[in-house]
Amino acid sequence: MPHTIGLFYGSSTSHTEYIAYELQEIINTLREDSVLVYNIGQCQAEQIKQYDYLIFGIPTWDIGELQADWDVFWETLEQIDLSGKKVAIFGLGDQYGYADTFQDAMGILAEEVLVRGAKLVGYTSIEGYEFEDSIALSIDRDEFMGLSLDEDHQSDLTAERLNRWAKQVLSEFGLLEEATTV
Repeated sequence: MPHTIGLFYGSSTSHTEYIAYELQEIINTLREDSVLVYNIGQCQAEQIKQYDYLIFGIPTWDIGELQADWDVFWETLEQIDLSGKKVAIFGLGDQYGYADTFQDAMGILAEEVLVRGAKLVGYTSIEGYEFEDSIALSIDRDEFMGLSLDEDHQSDLTAERLNRWAKQVLSEFGLLEEATTV
């Protein structure tokens, strides 16, 4: 069975890479051999285009900026038609050190995904986080436009958040029966 989900990540400190492979393991346990992981710094547009279901992983770097590999790939991303594709995003950030720009890279990526025609799934509650502002918030500002992780201050919550989100995303992709997500 071919992989149905492409998971593309950028990572400068290996935290996002680690999360990408953890998420792959969780999803592949729920739906055998569903996810193939790619480092966005070594990707071509064709690799993204082959999937109808995509997961993007991105850390916010410096003060609300894209991670370096995503920054380099950005011009390529702007040329990809994502119409008809479902995309989920997870982001890593520091809610205390960068409270005014927490998860901004996730928001920048989410907006681009929407502009490219994709359906964005995997929104999560802002409950349990302490930050001032983020461009990764939904219009009503009560959800992130993906899964927010803070490995600096809440790494003890990561496993639970990943497990819950993996089931949510598979369900929203239409790849997991509702009964198994309960």
